[in-house]
Amino acid sequence: MTHCNHNKCFFTKIFTKIFGLNKTPRVATINLSGIIGKDSKLESGINFSNQAPLLKKAFETKKISAVAISINSPGGSPVQSELIYNFIRELSKKHKIPVYTFAQDVSASGGYWLLLSGDEIYAHNSSIIGSIGVIFSSFGFVDLIKKIGVERRIYTEGKNKAILDPFLPEDLDNIAILKEAQKDIFDNFKNIVSLHRATKINKSPDELFTGAFWAGSTAFKLGLIDGIADLRQKMQEKFGDDVEFIEITPRKTFIKNLISEKSLGLSGQAFEDILNKIEERISFNKFGL
Repeated sequence: MTHCNHNKCFFTKIFTKIFGLNKTPRVATINLSGIIGKDSKLESGINFSNQAPLLKKAFETKKISAVAISINSPGGSPVQSELIYNFIRELSKKHKIPVYTFAQDVSASGGYWLLLSGDEIYAHNSSIIGSIGVIFSSFGFVDLIKKIGVERRIYTEGKNKAILDPFLPEDLDNIAILKEAQKDIFDNFKNIVSLHRATKINKSPDELFTGAFWAGSTAFKLGLIDGIADLRQKMQEKFGDDVEFIEITPRKTFIKNLISEKSLGLSGQAFEDILNKIEERISFNKFGL
C-alpha cells in the first residue's frame, strides 16, 4: 500500500483546482417555489425579475454538466410563466447545457409550463401535474352595494374600459372579450405542450387539455412527464454518485430582512401581503396540498 507525501498531495490538489483538472461532475440547482407573478414583502413568488439573475448565474457556473430546476407551483401569471420558460430555453441553447426539471408537491397550470422548460422532466409519484388551462376569477358585489345603499360611479373613455368591474352587472359582450383573450392564451399553452410532448402524449387533446390534473404516476403514463425520480437521485444516475450540487439561491440582504420585519406591523401593505399569502395557500389547497 502506497502513501502520498503530505506536501505532494497538497500541491497536487492545488494544481488540479487551478488548472481545472478535477473531473468531478457539477450540477447547478435552482428552486422555483410559489405562485407565479406574485411577490410581496412577506415572501417572494416566482417572476422573471427575481428569477432571471439566478438562472443566469446557474448557467454561467463554471464547468457544470447540467442545470436541475426544482418546481413547486400551482401556477399564476401566464406572461411570467412564458418569460421564464423562454429564458431557460435561451440560456440552455446559448451555453449548450442540458436542463432537467423536477416537480415537487405540485407543478400545475403555469407550474407545468415551467416544468416543460426541461430537456427531460420528472416528478414524484404523488406530485400533482397538469391543469392545462386558463382561469380568471372574481366576485360580484352588485346586490351587496344596493343593500347597503352605495351608488357606483364610474367614468370611462372606451365602452369596454370598465370590463368585469365587480360592482357592475355582468355584460355578455365583456364576457366574450375575456373568453377570446383566454382562448389565445390557452392556444399558446397547448402549443408549448405539443412542442415538447407531442410524440410522448398518449391521450387525445380533448381529454388532456381540460384543466384536469393527475398524480405523477398517472402523468407519466399519459406522457406528460419523462419519469418518476427525485432530483438528486436522477442527477447521480446521470452523472455519477460523486456529482457535486451547486445550489443557486437568492441573497437576503440586511435591508430586505429589516423591511420584512417592519412589514409585520398593521400597515396597509402588511395587510395586502397577508392577503397574498392567503391567496397562495388557497391556490395550493385547490390541489389538495
